[in-house]
Amino acid sequence: MSTDPAEQPKKINSASAKKIVARRKIPIDPEHLATQVINGNKTALSRAITLLESRSKKHLASAQQILNHCLNYSGKSVRIGITGVPGVGKSTFIEALGDFLTKKGKKTAVLAIDPTSSQSHGSILGDKTRMQSLSVNPLAFIRPSASSGSLGGVAQHTREAIMLCEAAGYEIIIVETVGVGQSETAVHSMTDFFLLLKLAGAGDELQGIKRGIIEMADAIVINKADGENKNAAQQAKKDFAKALHLYPPKTSNWQPPVMTSSSINNEGIRAIWEQVEGYLKLTQDNGYFNQNRKNQNTYWLHQTIEDAIKNDFYENPKVKEKLPEYLKQINDKKSTPFQAAGKLLNLKK
Repeated sequence: MSTDPAEQPKKINSASAKKIVARRKIPIDPEHLATQVINGNKTALSRAITLLESRSKKHLASAQQILNHCLNYSGKSVRIGITGVPGVGKSTFIEALGDFLTKKGKKTAVLAIDPTSSQSHGSILGDKTRMQSLSVNPLAFIRPSASSGSLGGVAQHTREAIMLCEAAGYEIIIVETVGVGQSETAVHSMTDFFLLLKLAGAGDELQGIKRGIIEMADAIVINKADGENKNAAQQAKKDFAKALHLYPPKTSNWQPPVMTSSSINNEGIRAIWEQVEGYLKLTQDNGYFNQNRKNQNTYWLHQTIEDAIKNDFYENPKVKEKLPEYLKQINDKKSTPFQAAGKLLNLKK
């Protein structure tokens, strides 16, 4: 009998291990994989997204080839960003919304961003566990991705993953943020409709109206409006509705509604989707929808260039060599951060 208090897992079946190793050795055929993605193969879609998230230059090159093949098949979905603080019930809400949409025959993909630990660099990637019903739905695809410390906790290649999901025929793409930091800003810049989930009685109603997140929201939903929370949710709804009148009209000419929902009771989901449909009709009729997509393309072009320049700078051998020395000079009060930055930037010239 083992004296180890923690029972160790059994070793993987040798036959299964051989299959996994053999599969990994199969050369990647980007064109074939892209064709499978376009044909709606979930396994191929997952593999293509994995290539996007890889740090291997070879994998990234293959991923770009796949994207090129899929480009003409992208752009035809409705992209919905959903955010809210941890504990607001995002996963349960998304599952309820996803179940509703798939029952209407709409193929729905969920790209859920899991926070990466700054110490261990690990992430939970537990959305498939939390969305048990949706994860086995043939019309749904759930892809949890580690944020990897990228802008606002949003996985670096989420936008490209959206394009692949669109190429695979998914009509609705839901992007869930970690609900902390600046993830809302990043997700807002890659989605068509931005939904903010709030809790009643959490003590942040008045503070919440001060944040820029309210200005970004196309709808505010007071979640968990059930049981003893029901009256508080109705009061929170009134408070936020009043607060929204303090803000100038949106460029889209859309007036964001404040609604309540109970994900566990499936209450409010249909009404929320009807609001999304109303938003889409208004913005497509007045031209805002297409203009917003163009603005987002411009933003992500500049963002990608900035990220590439930043990565190139820090990977420069001269910068790597001198950076610790200049940091020491700053800490020893022999230089300012601005002077040190100027010296490092001059190393590239």
